Amino acid sequence: MPGSANLNVMIKAARKAGRSLVKDFREVEQLQVSMKGAGDFVSRADLAAEKIIKDELMEARPTYGWLAEEGGAEDGKDPTRRWIVDPLDGTSNFLHGLPHWAISIALEHKGKIVAGVIFDAAKDEMFFAEKGEGAWLNESRLRVSGRSKMIESLFATGVPFGGRADLPATLQDLARLMPACAGVRRWGSAALDMAYVAAGRYEGFWERGLNAWDLAAGIVILQEAGGFVEPLTEGGNILEDGEVVCANEVIFEKFAKVIRGR
Repeated sequence: MPGSANLNVMIKAARKAGRSLVKDFREVEQLQVSMKGAGDFVSRADLAAEKIIKDELMEARPTYGWLAEEGGAEDGKDPTRRWIVDPLDGTSNFLHGLPHWAISIALEHKGKIVAGVIFDAAKDEMFFAEKGEGAWLNESRLRVSGRSKMIESLFATGVPFGGRADLPATLQDLARLMPACAGVRRWGSAALDMAYVAAGRYEGFWERGLNAWDLAAGIVILQEAGGFVEPLTEGGNILEDGEVVCANEVIFEKFAKVIRGR
């Protein structure tokens, strides 16, 4: 499927960075004997991937702004457009040799996400979408799941680690949700969690404590696949608050009500 020039640039950048990360990923297992060595190696791999993406995107669109996990924020000459990038979402998985991590690239225009790419390089799965043009996984059109019963539905979230302040709220969410559903998964990549809802692999996803680069690409991919995406706190802002709840259209209201504790 032909996409816009911007989308093609995003896909090209994701593939190029993906090749670099896959090569580095093959080396991680040999570094497990030294935790510090492995951690430093993954940090360098992350930075190298971000440089590849930035070089590709900014060469093609030098006037756009930039927001990324490692490189921070930069204003562009065009104040209406910016790239939002996570070069390695699922760093802990990468560090431990688990093949579940992704590159996430989004394009924001006037405060709205208009295109997104989530590339699972380890599995060669490219999720992408443009506003008004549908969502895709490689050559296949994406649609959210058609399941309508909570008890048959599978959900995903991230469980806070290291004593983070949002752990109690997440444990309360799980206590309300788990008796009412078919299961909850915690796979360690918010970008892929959202892509999996878009692909119908999960019925829904929620999480707190995220960053704009974790969420941006997933928003447009999910919406274009027919999913509902809202701030976890009604009236909030997903990218600013770092909180999200999303699901297929049929499940969304019931799921959001459980998560919001109503």
